[in-house]
Order: sequence, then structure tokens, then C-alpha cells
Amino acid sequence: MPPSMTRRAILERITKETRIEVEIDLDGTGQYDVQTPLPFLSHMVEQLARHGMIDLKVRAQGDVEIDGHHTTEDLAITIGRCVADALGDKRGIRRYGSATLPMDEACVTCAIDLSGRTFFQSRIDLPKAKVGSFDTELADVFFEGFARGAQCNLHLYKHAGDNLHHIIEISFKALARALRDASEIDPRAASVLPSTKGTLTE
Repeated sequence: MPPSMTRRAILERITKETRIEVEIDLDGTGQYDVQTPLPFLSHMVEQLARHGMIDLKVRAQGDVEIDGHHTTEDLAITIGRCVADALGDKRGIRRYGSATLPMDEACVTCAIDLSGRTFFQSRIDLPKAKVGSFDTELADVFFEGFARGAQCNLHLYKHAGDNLHHIIEISFKALARALRDASEIDPRAASVLPSTKGTLTE
């Protein structure tokens, strides 16, 4: 990567339901400063930073007195858009990434394509329950929102798992590792756009 090239972005999203601020550096060292009103969500977003080797600062406020849906979705969209902005025209990136990771009895695969096209498929199949104050159904809300913001294909598959905390956490970690691979600059093709179409936007 040329010394002058920085892959950073800052975004703010303000609605009547949420106020989200995100700063991202795709070439970071996994440092994070994450504050949301949902402790489990904060913990999961920290996994994206640490295991994706992304420096990430998040400030999120939302109407969690209603429920956590708006905050989770808007934060995911904003992080995704920050990733897309930081990638620029995506020249030189690997584009594809995947990771299959275990966490005790749980095992999940995440596959990602930074294609400029949004598609999300989940086969995590979580029952409706709570982990702390976090509704388990919000995990897929986050992943779908991220795919929409980043304009990527995102597939998640659960191979095994019973503990809901483990399943959700390893899903976030798998996303982090897959994103790290996909967004990494390929030294063999540092100036090449990884598409025969000539663009990685819709």
C-alpha cells in the first residue's frame, strides 16, 4: 500500500431514533473505543475491531427504552458505510474473505464478498431469547445492516452450537476475520481492481 494512502473514514448518522458516530481505520491494530447503551452489543462490536485488526471508535445513543432494534441496526449500517468509504474504489483489495471459527461447542462460518452488491443470508437459526439485555434476533439485524451499509455479500452458517452467547460472539469474530481478509491489500495486485466488470459498485 502506498505510504500516502489512508483507509480511514468518519461518519455520523442522526435520526429521531438514534445518534451514531463511527471512526474507522482499516489498517489499524485492533484498538477500540466503543460506547453503546447495550453492553452486549458493545462487546460484540469490540470483537470486530480486535479480530479484524481495525481501529474503531463508536459513540451510539438510541431509544433503547423501546427496544434495541433501532440502535443495533443504525450502528451496523453506519459501521458498514464507514468500511465502504474507507475502501474507496477497492483497488488492490482481495475482495473475498471467509473464516470458520470455533468457540467451545459453537462453530460458525462467515463468507464475505466486497462486491458493491448487498445480499445477506443467515443460517445461524437463533431462538428468540436474551443475552443480557440484548435480544438474540438483533444479531441478524446487525449483520443485515452491516451488509447493507458496506454493500457486500455476507453469508453466515452455524455448524454447531448451543450456548447463545458463544454462537453470537463467534459469528462476530468470524465476520471480523473474513472482513480482514477481504479488505486486505494484495501485494501481488496492489493497483488492480479485482473485477472483470471494471467496477465494484452497483
